[in-house]
Amino acid sequence: MSMGLELFGKKRSLIGVIHLPPLPGSPRYAGESFSAIVEQALRDLSALEAGGADGAIVENFGDRPFPKSADKATVAQMAVIARELVRRARIPVGVNVLRSDGLAALAAAFAAGAAFIRVNVFSGVAFTDQGVIEGCAREVLSLRRALGAQVAVFADVHVKHAFHFGGIFEAARDAARNGADALIVTGKATGDAPDPGDLRAAKEASGLPVLVGSGITPENVGRYAEADGVIVGTWLKEAAQVERPVDPARVRELVQALSSMRPNPDRTSWAV
Repeated sequence: MSMGLELFGKKRSLIGVIHLPPLPGSPRYAGESFSAIVEQALRDLSALEAGGADGAIVENFGDRPFPKSADKATVAQMAVIARELVRRARIPVGVNVLRSDGLAALAAAFAAGAAFIRVNVFSGVAFTDQGVIEGCAREVLSLRRALGAQVAVFADVHVKHAFHFGGIFEAARDAARNGADALIVTGKATGDAPDPGDLRAAKEASGLPVLVGSGITPENVGRYAEADGVIVGTWLKEAAQVERPVDPARVRELVQALSSMRPNPDRTSWAV
């Protein structure tokens, strides 16, 4: 089962991130009501749609420091929030449970009726600030089959905030071989743009759709015209501050930059 990016209905898609504040039970939770957290997520969804985003992905960004695997309270809350988003959304909704809990993300997405998940370490091994995280491809795909879930798997290759063995070509090839539907390349940390060569290597190695998952702005998006989509969080917020709400005007600006991308005559670089 390979669902790729056709669920967005276009070649180059903008997926906006809905960053949740600390959820009840997480280390930095400050007492905000769960209903207020849901309403905040719905407002960000509305702003993404108003700006013309093609998809949205919700993640428990505020739950830092992240565990390797989410606890039951987090999984339950993510499922409820994702369900409310799906009920309201006019665009596909995805789920990412941090740090890299693909089983939790898939369970929440299935219960919510979400369209896709992001898994930071789908195959291979990553050395992260949460410790050593191993790939979960077999477990995720087995659960997807058992549930009969029509949920696409977007897998990071050489995910940010981690060290990796081998090159990105090999990592992308292995992620494809292990059954990912699409791949994501990132920079070294949140807000860092990846090397465009990593994008090209991932596409060549995998034959899959590849998205850029960090550091995209209207100013640099022209470097990534070969991308099948971009996942953008912080830049879409008011004043590009991650704690602020999504700004529809910034979403529109990035949508326009994506739609205006064109090849330079020498075809060796790209412009907007």
